[in-house]
Amino acid sequence: MFSFAAGSQSGTIMARAPSAAGTDREGNAVCNLYSLTKGQQAIRDLTAAMLDRTGNLQPQPGIFPDYMAPVVRNQPEGRELTLARWGMPSPVFALKGRNSDPGVTNVRNTTSPHWRRWLGIENRCVVPFTSFSEPELQPDGSRPPAWFAFDNSRPLAVFAGIWCRWTSVRKVREGETTNDLFAFLTTDPNQEVGLIHPKAMPVILRTREEIDVWMTAPTPEALQLQRPLPDGSLSIVARGEKQDGL
Repeated sequence: MFSFAAGSQSGTIMARAPSAAGTDREGNAVCNLYSLTKGQQAIRDLTAAMLDRTGNLQPQPGIFPDYMAPVVRNQPEGRELTLARWGMPSPVFALKGRNSDPGVTNVRNTTSPHWRRWLGIENRCVVPFTSFSEPELQPDGSRPPAWFAFDNSRPLAVFAGIWCRWTSVRKVREGETTNDLFAFLTTDPNQEVGLIHPKAMPVILRTREEIDVWMTAPTPEALQLQRPLPDGSLSIVARGEKQDGL
């Protein structure tokens, strides 16, 4: 039996992280743009979601930080497909002297106390996607997106994620709001992603079995899924655009 009290954690933070929501320790952008172009039924079928709170879900060919996007999470009535805002609360040390917190989109250090509190099954989720991008450094210094998918048909898969309910100032013009927030885990890159971004890639789950482990297993077992895909699993399916899949 699940206890869901922790899924409604909240706190008030009035600050912004000094680095971008999705940068690594060296300041390089990580996965901060992905696409979802498959429909609700496909998501429900892959994730065994019993409830759907998304209404008429439209394709989202370009999902950026702080956008609302679909997640599947555990609820007392079963797995729920719903919408949440991309970017978990920033660590306290990152908030000093700031007046808003856009959130953290990618989570790598799951041993951190800041993130450990949200690793229980009540705060785990999966984040559906059909392709994701990494910034590809060009000779002129620009970093347009390189889009990765399993193949050109862009089959549905999910990121291993966490979520919480949190009160904070996301944007100064909005003031203090309470939102369901999410982020997804990252890990070392596999070969093809590493050629573009040598530091990290998202944690990707492809099968119902992997999704079930992430959503139901004890935390040590679930975290064994925080590993790169096998080399050769992904292909670059597009370059240069800020949307993909339509």
